[in-house]
Parts: sequence; structure tokens; C-alpha cells
Amino acid sequence: MEMTNIPFGSTDWSQVEPVEHKGETGAATWRTQLFGDIRVRMVDYSPGYLADHWCNKGHILLCLEGELHTELEDGRTFVLKPGMSYQVADGAEAHRSSTATGAKLFIVD
Repeated sequence: MEMTNIPFGSTDWSQVEPVEHKGETGAATWRTQLFGDIRVRMVDYSPGYLADHWCNKGHILLCLEGELHTELEDGRTFVLKPGMSYQVADGAEAHRSSTATGAKLFIVD
């Protein structure tokens, strides 16, 4: 990832308009900022959330609150708790997220 032409700035995430994305079950609420080709999001997953698709987009993801379960298409699973992160490249391994209790994430992609 190359970050160019982005002046210094700060984001008050509480002032960024939330957009709800329904999952197979539950919902994800995204607050999104774009900086050139880089998308930065604060995402809240409701309890019982299950993604409705397999994602092939690369991300750097940090779990801030709750517990996130990530399943790879090959069957492997990973659990993130607050302070844990994962990273995956575009097109590397299809993945989808779920949470029983809810989770808050900071995502760069």
C-alpha cells in the first residue's frame, strides 16, 4: 500500500454518518472515510452477525471491542479479541466474519 497525497488530518468517528449493511443474520454498521484509494472504516457488528458473502478484498483489521470470528473458505477459523488484528492481501484467501456477542473493528483496505 502506498499512501500519497493525503494531508495530515484527524477523524472524529462519532461525526461520520453510519451506514447499515445487512448480513445473513444481524447487521454491520460502517462509518467510512476515503483517502485516495484507501478506505478506512470503523465497523460495529451486531450480536449474532454473520456475513452474507465470502470476501476477497484485502484488509488490515484491528478488533477494538467484543469478539470476531473469521472463517476462511478452506475451513480454518480464527478468533480476534480486543487488541488483536489480522491482515490479508487482495485475492489471497476468501474470508467471512461472524460474532455471537458483537464486535467493533477498525479496518483499513
